[in-house]
Amino acid sequence: MKTELKSRRDIPVELTWDLSLIYATEEEMNQDVERAKSLCNSIVQDYKGKLNTPQLINACIDDLREWTRLVTLVGNYCDLAVSVDYYDTHNQERNDAFASLTAEMDSRLSFISNEIAGQEDAVIQEAIALSTENKHYLQDILRMKPHLLHPETERALAALSQTIRAPYQIYNMAKLADMKFDAFTVNGKEYPLGYSLFEDNYEYEEDTQVRRSAFAAFSAKIRAYENVTAAAYNTQVQTDKTIATLRGFDSVFDSLLFGQKVSREMYNRQIDLITEKLAPHMRRYARLLKKIHKLDRMTFADLKIAVDPEYDPKVTIEESREYIEKGLSILGEEYVEMVREAYRDRWIDFAQNQGKSTGGFCASPYGKNSFILLSWNERMSDVFTLAHELGHAGHFKSCNSSQSIFDTEVSTYFVEAPSTINELLMAHYLLKTNPDPRFRRWVLSCMISNTYYHNFVTHLMEAAYQREVYKIIDDGGSVNAQTLTRLMRETLQAFWGEDVEITDDAAHTWMRQPHYYMGLYSYTYSAGLTVATQVCKRIEKEGECAVEDWKKVLAAGSTLDPVGLAKLAGIDITTDAPLLDTIAYIGEIIDEIEKLTDSMEELS
Repeated sequence: MKTELKSRRDIPVELTWDLSLIYATEEEMNQDVERAKSLCNSIVQDYKGKLNTPQLINACIDDLREWTRLVTLVGNYCDLAVSVDYYDTHNQERNDAFASLTAEMDSRLSFISNEIAGQEDAVIQEAIALSTENKHYLQDILRMKPHLLHPETERALAALSQTIRAPYQIYNMAKLADMKFDAFTVNGKEYPLGYSLFEDNYEYEEDTQVRRSAFAAFSAKIRAYENVTAAAYNTQVQTDKTIATLRGFDSVFDSLLFGQKVSREMYNRQIDLITEKLAPHMRRYARLLKKIHKLDRMTFADLKIAVDPEYDPKVTIEESREYIEKGLSILGEEYVEMVREAYRDRWIDFAQNQGKSTGGFCASPYGKNSFILLSWNERMSDVFTLAHELGHAGHFKSCNSSQSIFDTEVSTYFVEAPSTINELLMAHYLLKTNPDPRFRRWVLSCMISNTYYHNFVTHLMEAAYQREVYKIIDDGGSVNAQTLTRLMRETLQAFWGEDVEITDDAAHTWMRQPHYYMGLYSYTYSAGLTVATQVCKRIEKEGECAVEDWKKVLAAGSTLDPVGLAKLAGIDITTDAPLLDTIAYIGEIIDEIEKLTDSMEELS
């Protein structure tokens, strides 16, 4: 039986990450805070009003790089501590205090980009020629030049950065601190409920009555917060639109895609082609689940159940290490050694506890190791999740050691490629280890139900819904809980058609994802996985030369835009071809799962 989650203080230390790898003590952290404050003061004193020569411009950016390194380390140390326990008021206060300080320093340093942009292009080009480390930072200033505001306006926006991020903070506090879930009862038996318990356990529950009851109870609780969540989100999207207008963008879409360095065409392609071309394959998969599990009807709450739940082996943390080491060995010994170090030195927070962030993520502060958050449930899906997050770790280990800190802000359009390819490499490794048809069906179904469902369906539906929200905002409108619920229902119905029952509970899934507070991020999961699928197919076909190309991509950081990074990996993402081929590949996997299912039924 599932149990109530423990408090953070009751979690064994070996299941938690070790933030002392950033700072051994809070005092050490405070010393870097003082260094950052002192450096901010000296930058203002030494350079403000003086950035009129290539030499001074580069000297200033050199100092800014060091200031950025310091605030990145402190910011990660504070924020990561909060992410594992939203009930810890000390960590909350410390994080809020540093966020306020950073906003103040950002405001004071906002003169840098404005003064540089105010110079003649020839001066900036000469500065670019003088410094490899500052080259792309300066090129980005040239690119941003038409959208920069008056220096005092830029200073004010920087000072308000914490306020601008407030909707996301409100969302997280409501979700992770305020929501208290009551237990639910099925056939006289009581089951505890919580955000993590639902998303990590009950969504995959084999017992249909328990699974659907959990979804109903979970949905009822989050729906009680629909108006405050909608208000926070409306504030977020209205702010995005206001900033887009201030900066002279024709559309909020253009503004949000500007930093990703991709076109509207590339953005729309992901949503439109997947919605149209993938839907028939996934509807077929839904019908297969209904048939296998002998369901009376197929509901949204049934979409994440396993094809073969009895064949879903329990996996210990130690066993996961062996799987991942072997599965990713194709990327080389240095990569595998990073995996060993991640387990050995506690980069990973496996714990399930009250107040911990849901889902999974990887933070990679420049100059330090990565920190991976997930909740371990002893499922193979956790192994794929961990391989995914280690993909981010491997990516930033490579680019952070190869590039300036300013050249590690990889476009979100591409950033999920190094993570999702690890899931595919794991699956391909598993397929080679065992010829048994039932095992093969299980691995293929893991690819569909975990890797492709998560990135090509869950996040793609978020993206399609989000696009409709921003269309309303672009036209001068606003959104509320009723509008958001309607938009999500219409989005899900358009994709699943008559094959999946979309209830009001399903329509409220708009409340569950933090990605909406991160710009146009949701669609990038499918973009990254498209690249990953094509690179993985190259590696399977060409071997070492494709792996070496991929290593160059990982080291390149943000020195190339997404099109350039994909090209370096041997993929052309300026056309429909990679996405259409990936969708066809998903269809082929589902075809094989269906055939294996039919053959096993004939034998039984």
